[in-house]
Amino acid sequence: MTRVPVRKTYKLYVGGKFPRSESGRTYEAEGHNVAQASRKDLREAVRAARGAVGGWAGITAYNRGQVLYRVAEMLEARATDLAEVCSGATEVEECVDRMVWYAGWTDKLPQVLGGANPVAGPYFNFTVPEPTGVVGIVAPGEPALLGLVSRLAPVLAGGNTCVVIASEAHPRAAIEFGEVLATSDVPGGVVNLLTGRRDELAPHLASHLDVDALDLARGDAELERAAADNVKRVVFSKPGQSLYDISNFLELKTVWHPMGQ
Repeated sequence: MTRVPVRKTYKLYVGGKFPRSESGRTYEAEGHNVAQASRKDLREAVRAARGAVGGWAGITAYNRGQVLYRVAEMLEARATDLAEVCSGATEVEECVDRMVWYAGWTDKLPQVLGGANPVAGPYFNFTVPEPTGVVGIVAPGEPALLGLVSRLAPVLAGGNTCVVIASEAHPRAAIEFGEVLATSDVPGGVVNLLTGRRDELAPHLASHLDVDALDLARGDAELERAAADNVKRVVFSKPGQSLYDISNFLELKTVWHPMGQ
């Protein structure tokens, strides 16, 4: 008797769970049926991300680095499966290295990006980096996995939460990565992954008033105009890894404190 293989169902990743789209829609990509997120799914993802801001930003930077390192461990543990949904083992290895690199920066940001400022008067003056909040990410189309990890890791390292619109043409890497997150120590709602039509979802992500910043893989005048409604910070991401990819989504707060009595 010939066994019929059980084909995988590719759902969304929202609030630490794997729901189907509320619309019930799917679309075909890479030979599979993939959940096609709706505007309501996006709203639920933003709500989950906002609810997770306090907890993720509130843990110590050292603990946040430990969580990201755990994600790197799980990426490596699932390297064989992940290689099948991206360009191969080399891309997975680059993702692991990139996650470790950003994990190492989490507890060094105040020393490098902040500091004590000289002032004329009996005061201490400090600059302290703080997370921006909820970041919307429109992931690049390729490389499917490395492009996603490269945009998501610096956002998380700075203490932000995010809503990600995955590559429309290569969505499987995003959901496989969601399974990595679900089996690591990342709290539910910190990362929310939506698959579907970019042109349908991205304008609503850009205009959502509870999204604080936007990371775009390429310039888009329509999305920039939509983001301007609540003065979102818009960043055009570049390939590679950089400390400034973290600082793009940090607010530098200045604190004054009197000296002496």
